[in-house]
Amino acid sequence: MSGESLTLDCLVHIFSYLEAPDLLRIAQVNKTWLEATETTSLWRNMCLNQWAFCNISVIPGMQTWKKYYLQRSNIEHKMMSGRPSVDYTCKAMRGHEGEIEDMAYLSPKEHTFATREVKSKVCTVSSDGTVKAWDAQEGTQIWSSPKQETKLVQVITLPQHNLVVTGDLSGTIKLWHGDTGEELGAFSADSTFCPAVAYTINNKLFLSIASSSEKIYTLAAPTLSQISCIRPFPNCGVNLSQCSPDGQSIVVLPLDGNDAPKVLYTHYATNPEDDRLMFSSPLPINTCVFVTCWLPAEPARIALMHDADQPYNITTFDITVQKSKYKMNIVAQQVATFRLPKKHTSIHHRTIAGFGKQTLVIALDMELKLYSLNGTELCTFQDHKKTITSIWVVHTVTTTISQLVLYYKEYLIKSCGSFCRILFVLSHHP
Repeated sequence: MSGESLTLDCLVHIFSYLEAPDLLRIAQVNKTWLEATETTSLWRNMCLNQWAFCNISVIPGMQTWKKYYLQRSNIEHKMMSGRPSVDYTCKAMRGHEGEIEDMAYLSPKEHTFATREVKSKVCTVSSDGTVKAWDAQEGTQIWSSPKQETKLVQVITLPQHNLVVTGDLSGTIKLWHGDTGEELGAFSADSTFCPAVAYTINNKLFLSIASSSEKIYTLAAPTLSQISCIRPFPNCGVNLSQCSPDGQSIVVLPLDGNDAPKVLYTHYATNPEDDRLMFSSPLPINTCVFVTCWLPAEPARIALMHDADQPYNITTFDITVQKSKYKMNIVAQQVATFRLPKKHTSIHHRTIAGFGKQTLVIALDMELKLYSLNGTELCTFQDHKKTITSIWVVHTVTTTISQLVLYYKEYLIKSCGSFCRILFVLSHHP
């Protein structure tokens, strides 16, 4: 049977086994084959097989699935090859003499999509002992701190206050001016690396830092003067979650796994003499907690990944503060729990992030998955060739944009060694 005698439906069925380059080639054979290759279902299925999230209706000027596929594929190809174009900017920011350990945006907003007017300032810390601020669009350095005596490993930016917080391996916390890099305050915990959490109460900035010497220090900015020092667990070092979206709760995690996590009420910082405002009762988790994340669309909903060995459990709690005339309780109500599938290989790196009210983004080494709070697996990404070390979720754009930017931002920043290459999607493409 010759190709000319096949019906249009037969041709479409045969062509469904071809890849995009082949479809473009055979479209030149004759008008019938061209018509078959333009069939919407071919390109729609190709899009859905290639990407988990596709929505051409939200993109201006995107009339067909074929155009969507070709344009998105072209953008991704250019991103991978690192060639700047009208669709994105790729800049190398060189200046650190050591590896970049951490980075954060100092700009109030990371991106403004569908516009060319994007102004982003980022801060990086490095094993060379410096913190630097960069103009991300130009790839130029704005300021750099003097070299510190110890390797810097943490940076927290506070755009609303125009401040930068750094932490080093000796437990020294410093505060820097976001415009000039001037050192504003310093505090030493006389410990190894101390994770820091920043929060605001009545327009005043505070930091809580955890130490390996069993203590949590609360400091007032900008001088970093000590307000309080507490020991949440006997004979046990501690770690801290980030502050809840409503600014009222921090989950305190014991490092040895023998004690259960507790919730620290941040307003204790302004009332250190009132012990009632300090901690909740222990959370009902009796195993080691690895990582935590807050669900950003809820005031204080936190997910914890725990258990000593695989398979790991994910348990979610809503934290509320119940007040009466004479009493106040910090209550943790369990929302959901589920067990991750057991992997046949050991896990070296675990990362978790929240999206909306009900969605968790979980990375185990090179694999990235989306789950509901009840454990329904929503999507799997296996694009990474190296271990995923951090997840950033963009909450202000469409899910397609979020997924794409999430992948490229993490990969480019964390895989660059001694310099940082930032990629921004400027036009409203998937």
